[in-house]
Amino acid sequence: MSKVMVGMSGGVDSAVAAYLLKQQGYEVVGVMLRTWDSTVDDTLYSDVNSSLPSYDGTLREGVFEVVQNKCCEIDDARDSAQMLGIEFHAFNCVSDFKCHVVEPFVKEYICGRTPNPCVECNRYVKFEKLLYFANVLGCDYIATGHYAKKVVLPNGRVTVQKSDAIKKDQTYMLYKLSQEQLSRCIFPLGDYDKAQVRETAKEAGIPVAEKKDSQEICFIPDDDYAGFIERTVNCANDVNSFDTPGDFIDKNGNILGQHKGIIHYTVGQRKGLGLSMGHPVYVCGLIPEENKVVIGDEEDLYSSEVYVRDYNLLSIPDLNIGESIRGMAKIRYHHPGEWADIIRIDNERLLLKFDKPVKSATPGQSSVFYDEENCVIGGGIIC
Repeated sequence: MSKVMVGMSGGVDSAVAAYLLKQQGYEVVGVMLRTWDSTVDDTLYSDVNSSLPSYDGTLREGVFEVVQNKCCEIDDARDSAQMLGIEFHAFNCVSDFKCHVVEPFVKEYICGRTPNPCVECNRYVKFEKLLYFANVLGCDYIATGHYAKKVVLPNGRVTVQKSDAIKKDQTYMLYKLSQEQLSRCIFPLGDYDKAQVRETAKEAGIPVAEKKDSQEICFIPDDDYAGFIERTVNCANDVNSFDTPGDFIDKNGNILGQHKGIIHYTVGQRKGLGLSMGHPVYVCGLIPEENKVVIGDEEDLYSSEVYVRDYNLLSIPDLNIGESIRGMAKIRYHHPGEWADIIRIDNERLLLKFDKPVKSATPGQSSVFYDEENCVIGGGIIC
């Protein structure tokens, strides 16, 4: 009988994943990775972007202060594990989470980009630490409650395929996983939708069957990204800092008004600009080194070509420079995707040449590309 370690968040999805695996005959171990803390006293960054000299790299007290009591999540996970009759552990991963998720998140926002912290967390914290603890405790596999399917391709590569529950599909957030991580993964919910998961939980008597899904980033429960950065990051002075007012400009450099700080804006944003232009206008770009926000019309948001960096390929080993592959590319989680030629142009970047222009390709967001079978080819960070 194989032994599998299930990452339990305290929610219904991971609890049902553990239940299904036990029903299938696995020896199941439940694990919660503690990724939060109430205060952090040390330095956020080991190095600071030289183009942002006003940021001194330190945190104010309470960087991980949360609205709700996170101990409840551990209690919920433990209660579910106890009801299922499985072994349960809670491991401290606060340092890893700060290093691989919160630090890059803050730094990206300060640099005028809009990151996907869940993508980084999955690759460098959740699956990395689950695999580590699985090895320590002698588990053959790791499993989570993600809505995704694992596929082993004829070429021997391992990738993920979209869940049957398309609206809940989470393959977009898994494109950065390594082959080693995926080869040891099980995704029990790939054939389920949310209603089926909740019904299964009720029938099994799982205590979190009716628990609401989390809708926000775990370390920013009020969903106020800019407020989180303002509350937690110290500035050495108020000159050219990321939360200092600056100019709204058009694409020709003409000043249109004053913005309230770079971190309050993202490409594609229309609401909350405070500009009276007589017609709808949008954020089309951010220039953090000049503390400027570029404003334009809706048509200015469309791109036929998008570059990505830090790419990771799942279904193929790599592309040679100049080589291309076709794929359905999503430029954000809720984007339906558009067909594109995916071309490797140098050692660090891919170029996506879309059949139809895409709207609001936002620097810092991930673009994830799929084949005709809805399997992830790979993905990268829009630049």
